[in-house]
Amino acid sequence: MLTSLTIQNYALINQLSIQFTDGLSIITGETGAGKSILLGALGLVLGNRADIATLKDTSKKCVVEAQLSIANYQLAAFFESVDLDYEAETIIRREILPSGKSRAFVNDTPVTLSVLNQLRFQLIDVHSQHQTLTLSEGNFQFYILDALANNAERIASYKRGLQQLTSYKKELLALEASQREANQQYDYNLHLYNELVEANLQEDEQETLETQLEKLSNVEDIQLNLSEAVHISTADEIGIQNLLHTLENRLQKVAPFSKEYEEVFERITSVKIELDDIVAELESANESIDANPNELERVNDRLQLIYNLQKKHYVATIPELLVLQEKLAQKVAQVENAEETIHQKQQQIDEVTVKLNQVANLISKARAKVIPNLKKQLEFLLSELGMPNARFSIKLSIAEDFLANGKDQLEFLFSANKGGKFGALKKVASGGELSRIMLAIKKILSENIKLPTIIFDEIDTGVSGEISNKIANIMQQMAKNMQVITITHLPQIAAKGDQHYKVYKEEINEKTTTNLKLLDKDERIVEVAEMLSGKNISDSAIVHAKELLN
Repeated sequence: MLTSLTIQNYALINQLSIQFTDGLSIITGETGAGKSILLGALGLVLGNRADIATLKDTSKKCVVEAQLSIANYQLAAFFESVDLDYEAETIIRREILPSGKSRAFVNDTPVTLSVLNQLRFQLIDVHSQHQTLTLSEGNFQFYILDALANNAERIASYKRGLQQLTSYKKELLALEASQREANQQYDYNLHLYNELVEANLQEDEQETLETQLEKLSNVEDIQLNLSEAVHISTADEIGIQNLLHTLENRLQKVAPFSKEYEEVFERITSVKIELDDIVAELESANESIDANPNELERVNDRLQLIYNLQKKHYVATIPELLVLQEKLAQKVAQVENAEETIHQKQQQIDEVTVKLNQVANLISKARAKVIPNLKKQLEFLLSELGMPNARFSIKLSIAEDFLANGKDQLEFLFSANKGGKFGALKKVASGGELSRIMLAIKKILSENIKLPTIIFDEIDTGVSGEISNKIANIMQQMAKNMQVITITHLPQIAAKGDQHYKVYKEEINEKTTTNLKLLDKDERIVEVAEMLSGKNISDSAIVHAKELLN
């Protein structure tokens, strides 16, 4: 519910602050007084685009602030979804800066216009003659049926299922496309895979083989150098072992005379022990080295196989070949297991399709159930509103495919005249008829669901006499369940309000300014009388105004 509206520096308004209550609020004023300015300002806080041309003083910013009581609208989840703090008394503020930039805030948190536009439909319904065009739109017609049928949870479940079905179908198409491509490459990939498997590659064998090849290819040089090294170490007179032995003996004799000599002796002994080990290893290596042409050929062939595979697959190491082997294994397995994977995905699609049909059937039954009563109520209300021959034909048919909100196709036809043919609303209903149809629909909806604040912008245009009384009565009935604000030029409607505001212009310092004031009892009498007879208010107009107000 809109509880207050504050406007600064907007169009013809310098500063305006007005409080609203529940029930039926009336706004009247002369043509051009600025009633549309109020709606324009309210549109800003509801997410309409800003225009610097609307600034009254272009050197100052424009600020429009609306306070709303939203405790009854179950909006906590929405606030959480857009990362806003939920407040039962929520303030929406919109600012237009002199630079032309605009800013929006909800409870002092900056928000985008997208968030405001999402929020507006849950808070305030501004209903003008232009909005009646939505009556002809299928989405709005389904909205009416689904609101009356309490289909919200069913449709939410249906949409989740439809999203899942769409996802599964995309996955199936991708699997089938991948399968076709994989089938084309299957034989070649299988050949490459088997070739790598048969090679039985080991991750570190290339380095080992290259070392073996180097050794086997140079066996004669190795033998010659090893033999020479052993000879140098073990020759009788000039061998290193004999010389170290002689050196050890000499130092052993002087070691007892000094700590220093003893340390040198121990070091020489260590060197001699190390040399003896080295010589033993050289002798062993020399004895074990042997030319082996067969082994040389085997190692060479194995390395050549590895090199050929690396060249073929544009890689440089065995680990890279093993990674490739795993990828080829997956591609081969994909083809060999594809039928099962595709079958499983098709099963998922079939299961979701069954559930989706079940939910769509529940939605359809709930819609069909409310159609007779909706038709009856609409025709009754329109009869009250001066359209006694108005008739509706509302029919559902089942589509083959899943649609956005079920499987129903809706035919919502209208005839205004007795014996007239049914046709689409936008083709057979006039603007005034559409306004009354929309009023009747909003009246029915207000009795079944919690609607937000509704603002009627001269919906009574072209209506007079007894019909205006009927319109006022309907608005009064709606106001029992929600906040109704109506801008009107009819005294019969103005007199039915719980509170009455007047929009008026005044000149201050040769500048025109729009203002809004809440009328007291006496002021209401004068305003309604003026609406009845014009500026020159007659005594009979005063009497008539009092009768209307009573």
